[in-house]
Amino acid sequence: MREVAQLAGVSTKTVSNVVTGTFAVRPETREKVEAAIRELDFTPNLSARELRNGRTGIIGVALPDLDTAYSAELLHRLVEAAHRRGYGVHIEETASQPERERELISRAQAHRVDGLILNPIRFEDTTVPQLTALPPVVVIGEVEQAAADSVAFDNRAATAAITRHLIARGARKIAVLGSSADGTGLATATSRVRMAGVTEALKEAGIRMDPRLTVAPESWHMSAAATAMEELIRRKLPFDAVIAFTDSLALGALSVLYAHGLRVPDDVMVTGFDNVELARFTSPPLTTVDLGLTGIADSAVAVLIARIEGNADKPRAFMRPFSIVERGSTARS
Repeated sequence: MREVAQLAGVSTKTVSNVVTGTFAVRPETREKVEAAIRELDFTPNLSARELRNGRTGIIGVALPDLDTAYSAELLHRLVEAAHRRGYGVHIEETASQPERERELISRAQAHRVDGLILNPIRFEDTTVPQLTALPPVVVIGEVEQAAADSVAFDNRAATAAITRHLIARGARKIAVLGSSADGTGLATATSRVRMAGVTEALKEAGIRMDPRLTVAPESWHMSAAATAMEELIRRKLPFDAVIAFTDSLALGALSVLYAHGLRVPDDVMVTGFDNVELARFTSPPLTTVDLGLTGIADSAVAVLIARIEGNADKPRAFMRPFSIVERGSTARS
């Protein structure tokens, strides 16, 4: 670390701050330190750090379903953010099962990992608010709780914005793929809040939501989306746009629309949510909500490490910005 500091022309404390992410460092200073780290091929000695402070140098990351494009891209960015700060990552899948959450929290309490980043899927099921002696934990996503630090974005505002985007392009009979008005199918905190955003924008525009144009797949995978989209088409109700609650759902919808001879965007406009890499390479490219996954990952890891290092007081909530990425799937002439 001293050699890195000497090459970069900074103090060893500054190098430590860049590696751990504990304190903010000016961008130009960070660039100099990171260039020196690359040139010297410097890797923090996690074993030495563990001996000094009784920590493992490992954080746990648990997502509900690793078999989605969103989870894969978020996990990739979380691992990168942790490694930049000198931490390794232990990866788990909760499969939306509260007992798996409890097991992971127990591991952190036993100091097998230094802290956890969790993405609970339903407020009713998560164990986080029920515990009074939490280890360092950061919650990603929509679940409302005050027991742990959280990093989220405004799902309702984002879905309302993408709905307004469709309305501005002439959509009036908008189908929703991701939640159903009657509450059947997959029910998550995210799906409920996103449906509220759609409802808000439609009401604002004086458009009545037809509950028959809402359908919830059994999961948020492309195959489940295709099955749900087939069900929507079998109802023989006209629709001129589809709001899919994830990009994976949108991809499943695009496939079925193509199979039925429906042109996107001429006959039906389609939007997604997440802005995963695949969204740029669909035909046509997918209009979607960009959540800024790199920023979410950086914030979650930095907040968790601050908690691990004892540099945080009561739990804090951080709201990340979103943006609409307009592409060909809504580009009507």
